[in-house]
Amino acid sequence: MLTGEIRNQIDRVWDAFWTGGISNPLEVIEQLTYLLFIKRLDNIHTLEKSKLQQIGEGTLVFTQEQEPYRWSVFKNAEPRVLYDTIANKVFPFIREMGHGEETTFARHMKDARFTLPPEKNALLAKVVDLLSTINMEDRDTKGDLYEYLLSKLNQSGQNGQFRTPRHIIKMMIELMQPNPDDTICDPACGTAGFLVGSLEYLIEHHRNEIYGKKRQHFETRMFNAFDFDSTMLRIASMNMMLHGVSNANIQNKDSLSDQNADAKELYSLILANPPFKGSLQFETAAKDLTYALGIKAPKAKKDGSSSGVQAKTELMFMMLFLRLLKIGGRCAVIVPDGVLFGSSNAHQTV
Repeated sequence: MLTGEIRNQIDRVWDAFWTGGISNPLEVIEQLTYLLFIKRLDNIHTLEKSKLQQIGEGTLVFTQEQEPYRWSVFKNAEPRVLYDTIANKVFPFIREMGHGEETTFARHMKDARFTLPPEKNALLAKVVDLLSTINMEDRDTKGDLYEYLLSKLNQSGQNGQFRTPRHIIKMMIELMQPNPDDTICDPACGTAGFLVGSLEYLIEHHRNEIYGKKRQHFETRMFNAFDFDSTMLRIASMNMMLHGVSNANIQNKDSLSDQNADAKELYSLILANPPFKGSLQFETAAKDLTYALGIKAPKAKKDGSSSGVQAKTELMFMMLFLRLLKIGGRCAVIVPDGVLFGSSNAHQTV
């Protein structure tokens, strides 16, 4: 759990952005995600350098020429120099990490954009100073800190759609009881709340196995997620990384499109709260899912246009979950009540 002091420190960082004129909560989270990642790289470099000196093995993040890119080096620079270092040196560096780095988060960083304008250099210096005072060495503190940051999306109007309340996530996970052999997926991951909740459950109930004989599975194949929002993917990847899993399988993919058609019987557990925005046009929906729902291809009109046959997203997602689950797999998902009580042919099919 976060201490009151760390919560206050995060609140001060958040307030600094808002008073500095950056009021979109999603942009604040995204920029803070980048800064936390940059700070984390310095911690990793220090750890690897220590291993190199002690046992002769270690992979340094920065070369000697890149030493100025380290958080511990630039954090006390005057605002204009600090801004130039982060915007024009560190950011190009972390974007290029995505070309050769194996971690999921690094791959998603190649599209990262630093959106603070140069005239906000004093704001950036203040935020860097505030983040520097927060100790992020402890895994639980890092994870809880980021969860607390993400909770602010809930308090910010329409962006709350990206987060399922944590107590709901916890209840669903406790009902499903993830185990070390599971392969878990959230096909509409948002900020990866379900994956993080599953991770925490496994650490609490199966620590010896996931840090023992199941460690490789835990760190690479166990956690899987899709989303088509690149910002969400970066935030989700950072969320997992700060909770101790840096290479979860988090992919940029539209789960309901044909690009996901080959994914069948892959996962033993699905946890999700998919977006139910209404309906998809038949032409853009995965054909095997619409076929399973009994929705037939629309006949072209005389003028060549489509008749506009649509498929409800909640039913499409339900069919997707059934397709993705292994035999004997299980699923906990939030759905609108129409899925239970709708009377259309597609509803009856589900």
